[in-house]
Amino acid sequence: MSKVARVVVDVTGVDKPFDYLIPDNLADAVAVGARVRVSLHRREVPGWVSAVLDTHESDVDVSRLLPIVKVTSIGPTPEVVSLIEWAAVRWASRRRPFFVSASPDRRVPRLLAPRYSPRTSATGDQNILGVLRVGGGVVQCGPASSHVAVLATALTLGPTLVVVPTLVQAGRLAAEARRMGFTTAMYPDDWSAAASGVDVVIGARSTVWASVPKLSSIVVIDEHDDTLQEERSPTWHARDVAVERARRAGVPCLLVSPVPTISARQWAGDRYAVTDDVGQWPSVRVIDRNSDDRWASSLVTSPLIELLRDERKRVVCVLNVKGRARALACDSCRSIARCESCGAAVTQPDEQQLVCPRCATSRPVMCSSCGSQKMRSIRIGISRLRDELESAAGRRVQEIKPTTTSIDSQASVFVGTEAVLHRIDRADVVVFLDIDTELLAPRFRASEQVLDVLAHGARLAANGGELVIQTAVPQHEVLTGLVAGDLTAHVAAETQRRQRLTLPPFGALAEISGKGAAGLAEQLSQSLLVQVAMSDERALVRAQSWEALGEALASVERPKERVRIAVDPARA
Repeated sequence: MSKVARVVVDVTGVDKPFDYLIPDNLADAVAVGARVRVSLHRREVPGWVSAVLDTHESDVDVSRLLPIVKVTSIGPTPEVVSLIEWAAVRWASRRRPFFVSASPDRRVPRLLAPRYSPRTSATGDQNILGVLRVGGGVVQCGPASSHVAVLATALTLGPTLVVVPTLVQAGRLAAEARRMGFTTAMYPDDWSAAASGVDVVIGARSTVWASVPKLSSIVVIDEHDDTLQEERSPTWHARDVAVERARRAGVPCLLVSPVPTISARQWAGDRYAVTDDVGQWPSVRVIDRNSDDRWASSLVTSPLIELLRDERKRVVCVLNVKGRARALACDSCRSIARCESCGAAVTQPDEQQLVCPRCATSRPVMCSSCGSQKMRSIRIGISRLRDELESAAGRRVQEIKPTTTSIDSQASVFVGTEAVLHRIDRADVVVFLDIDTELLAPRFRASEQVLDVLAHGARLAANGGELVIQTAVPQHEVLTGLVAGDLTAHVAAETQRRQRLTLPPFGALAEISGKGAAGLAEQLSQSLLVQVAMSDERALVRAQSWEALGEALASVERPKERVRIAVDPARA
């Protein structure tokens, strides 16, 4: 009996699957996930088989169905295709971007022979093994951890899928796996080897979509890292995909991080382990900028000048100015003006009120610390920052930009945005010149994003170095927790804030932008499943769960105008 293939075409903007007849000569080659070519609107286009049906299951009369032209390549497994269908709903997206991530970038006509190394009697780390036995959980490590112990322990169960933030990290960990005698595939370059069967499949974000036979465990390294989330729509996060994939496959998932996120902690509950290097952070020093006379006009404080003049030290200075807003502070007591509800820095749109851009809470213009009604905008000029640092240090300072191609061998002080942390390989001291621009940003994940960048800095200065943080809010729970080596208070405060505001992981959030945002927001406002807040050409949509949000977004008609839906946006 003839069969029908449901095909998702590889055409931008088209998500509706189409049914095609499977010719007898292709019956053995057409399977779920296979790459095929089909006729669409009188032209031949590529696509993926998302389902194989009996003829009576098709919505179209068999006599009207066109045949599949040819099968071009093996594609993702049925397990991965099912995961793609889930992700399309979870992130309110078309299926095509997920199929692209899950597919080889070249034709793969057949798989290779599997290459599994002989199983050994290695026992691995007992704490991590305990977490693996209960379905996985969070593993907290040191910022400079090699993660070899985690990998070796996971491999005692069998073939393992490992996701890391960057390909550089993937290459290093893959080299360690080979040294331990395990067969390894780097994704996506070794797609066919991964799909054929090896001990370890490792790579960056898209690796979570790799086809892996006999999958026994999934490991996500540095689950806190923003790089694991796709910036473009659909804004899927490798951590969330890994957790769902592990659940469907019935295998454990390990989320590894020196600073586990609230989402990871909430998912894991008491399934928690720590590695031997968890306490190997550099020493942390917080500099209170309120005590400096030039607190509102300069980032070069007196303690920083003293540090810069020690020519024995290699110093990296970080100032993240991307998306930076001017902060308000009390002109009398110098306290940063913060929201009383969620802790974010407030803005002053007029002379009468202060408004929180994160939760929209407003209050009269008054300092909550001393009662003064006079506020001051902190305007830190950065155009001459390098010259100012060079003058203070009395030695050469190199500015590191994303376009910088070489490191000046004569320089021992470096300054730049967060990119400098990825360009310099070591430092005695890493200085965050103004952490408040990130810590008090009107984003609900601001504190986690600060911990992310601080963990990067700690990695550079891990071997007996120092992490120096300049701030106007030295009593913030993130900073006091880092100094004390215990982030329990931060986790409790952040968890309470998100629960109160129904923010992820205790609720669902989507950001809608573009010319069609207003029309789409108007439709969604009629739904009982979500709450909608509209501002200019941007709307925030909140729901009690991802299922409710997905159902609401699927029920509305997309406008003709351009619209972008970012579910669980990283910078909202």
